[in-house]
Amino acid sequence: MSIERPVYLADYTSADLIIPQLQRDDVPGVVQELCQAMKKAERLSDVLPFYHAALVREYLVNTVVGSGIAFPHARIQGLSQACFAVGRKLEAMQWGSTEGAAVRLVFLSAVPATDASEYLRLLSGLTRLSKQPDLVEQLHNATDSEEIMAVLKQVKLRESSPTPAVAI
Repeated sequence: MSIERPVYLADYTSADLIIPQLQRDDVPGVVQELCQAMKKAERLSDVLPFYHAALVREYLVNTVVGSGIAFPHARIQGLSQACFAVGRKLEAMQWGSTEGAAVRLVFLSAVPATDASEYLRLLSGLTRLSKQPDLVEQLHNATDSEEIMAVLKQVKLRESSPTPAVAI
């Protein structure tokens, strides 16, 4: 018999990857700020290729999903595990072109280039979060990274691979 362990959105991030008050007001600046958090937390070994890949993808296809949320992301070689950094603006900023949507939450995801299923699982979880107005509101009202983590712990993604049951 095996036991399935639930996986939550919070499992892909940590408090040191959360910036409750982003300083920058433009797409390249926000992506850079979040990339630096990933570098500092040792999630990325080389920031520049990921930064460029995320910006190129963002400029090709805007990742605003509504609810004042953007999901810039890129798949990158040499990354061992999917992760994301999240940043919040206290006041909405223009995301992308002058016609771009107003955004207050930005989730920057890094996913191994060879792991399509993890890529889709993470993005679907983030999209599911964006469609839950009560959770989005909790993210806007959170006072610090720990409160933001508490919200992310409420979004269940899937059951993990079966683990052996412990005999009692």
